[in-house]
Amino acid sequence: MKWNGFLNINNKYKFGLADVMVILMLLSILYLTAHLGAGMEVPFSKSNQPAMSLEPHMLPYYAGRSLLRMFIAFGFSLLFTFVYGRIAAYNRIAEKIMIPAIDILQSVPVLGFLSATVLMFMSLFPGSLLGVECAAIFAIFTGQVWNMTFSFYHSLTTIPQPLNEAAKIHRLGTWSRFTKLEVPFSMIGLVWNSMMSFGGGWFFLAASESISVLNQDIHLPGIGSYMAMAADQGNIKAIAYSIITMIMMICLVDQLFWRPLVAWAQKFKNEQSEANEVPKSWVYDILKRARFIRYVNQTVGTFFHDVKGRFQQRSSLILWPKPPSLLSKMVVWIIWSLVIVFVTKYVYEAVLEIIQLSWNELLRVVVLGLQTALRVFLATLLAVIWTVPVGVMIGMNPKLSRIAQPIVQVLASFPANMAFPLFTILYLKLGISMNIGAIPLMMLGTQWYILFNVIAGAMAIPSDLKEAAAILRLTRSQTWIKLILPSVFPFLVTGCITASGGAWNASIVSELVSWKDNTLQASGLGSFIAQATTHGDWPEIIWGIIVMCLLVVLVNRLVWRKLYAVSAKKYHLE
Repeated sequence: MKWNGFLNINNKYKFGLADVMVILMLLSILYLTAHLGAGMEVPFSKSNQPAMSLEPHMLPYYAGRSLLRMFIAFGFSLLFTFVYGRIAAYNRIAEKIMIPAIDILQSVPVLGFLSATVLMFMSLFPGSLLGVECAAIFAIFTGQVWNMTFSFYHSLTTIPQPLNEAAKIHRLGTWSRFTKLEVPFSMIGLVWNSMMSFGGGWFFLAASESISVLNQDIHLPGIGSYMAMAADQGNIKAIAYSIITMIMMICLVDQLFWRPLVAWAQKFKNEQSEANEVPKSWVYDILKRARFIRYVNQTVGTFFHDVKGRFQQRSSLILWPKPPSLLSKMVVWIIWSLVIVFVTKYVYEAVLEIIQLSWNELLRVVVLGLQTALRVFLATLLAVIWTVPVGVMIGMNPKLSRIAQPIVQVLASFPANMAFPLFTILYLKLGISMNIGAIPLMMLGTQWYILFNVIAGAMAIPSDLKEAAAILRLTRSQTWIKLILPSVFPFLVTGCITASGGAWNASIVSELVSWKDNTLQASGLGSFIAQATTHGDWPEIIWGIIVMCLLVVLVNRLVWRKLYAVSAKKYHLE
């Protein structure tokens, strides 16, 4: 009787095939997560390390372990995005520090985070593989989070004024404003940037799963370490297996996760009329038909609504004391003092290293930085030239989007550095200088940031504006000038910022490549830092990173901040 009542409550939640499929899918996810997660917390020591095998039948397990790390890192990235992006958007004092900090962090090589944190995580979990797993997840996190944070921050700064006024009129609290206005308004851009960030995590998968620390080579079970081991052994068959597995995994995640999210995000589109065609997903259709999902949503929603009401009722009876202003000022002063002490300590240590260099060496690094800055600019410009028309075409055509989305996902997610040997062979045969050849290598890993943002911007164009352009019979050039370019401009700015930051990061591996006994080197800051790291020359490493950070902040202030201001004031929907 109880089960029948649960299956049919007022004939509203009668189960069907869709419900059975959803429940089986949820149970499968829970089982796989528990099974794969159990392998993360096993005994670990120098003599007891996880064994790796190149046997093809191990690939599904390795792929599952890698996917689990990717989604854990993605969850932390999403949490960081909401907290960090919101503070930066609404606190003008914090914004002046937090946004340049992201510019710098996304430009510093991700592998630097790994080498600096792996020992810390291992000390937190001694004798357990969980410490190394956390270090790998953190490395993937640093490859995902900055693009998502920029997207959410920019969406908050471009919320139309009427929507802000409506939120004030309805007296929305912080949580209500966040859930009913900020997240829905940023959803389309956030989904596509999350897709790009998730794909960017694959780029660092091999490096994060194959860790060298304290003269130990640790290979975590995963598709990245499988690929790295196959490349080290020159096993062409295993490399082919890993590439096929990665493509299948990317397509599977696209079908089961990203495509449903893209279809779901369309309901947050800011428009007055219904679109003729919208992105579709068979998984999303099943979830919509499942009465089990609606039952769970209603039950959970009712529970939290009751809890919120009881909390507000009880809190209204309590006179909460207001914190004294003097105490608040003291807390802020203590925090700033600790930050200043922390920064001063590392600045002092950096100065002690840098003073070992002569003035000519210091000036030479600055010149190398300007050469790399020129390549970053050209790589970003060339990426804009082809991604804007292609991104608009994909974003404004749902039928084409269904075909192009998985293709773009595979291309953007596939580790670009695996294609470097092919370009190196081509440059050697054609005699192309790396001073020019480094630009396409930078573009391989950064152009997708712009493409995904342009696609998101094109998809966010309201259908009523498209209909208005058709009614007014605007020519193709007028449509681009009056509608398309102004609509995608804020998204394009976000894409260019993350792409240029990624290009600075990629310069470390793009300006110095090798094939067998041949090494090609470009004159630039990236190759300088790469060589200094190889030689262990700390004064040169520190000065090179400082110059890179200063150039990134300078470009941010002179170019990107101004473009951000233009997009926020002039090119956003009212």
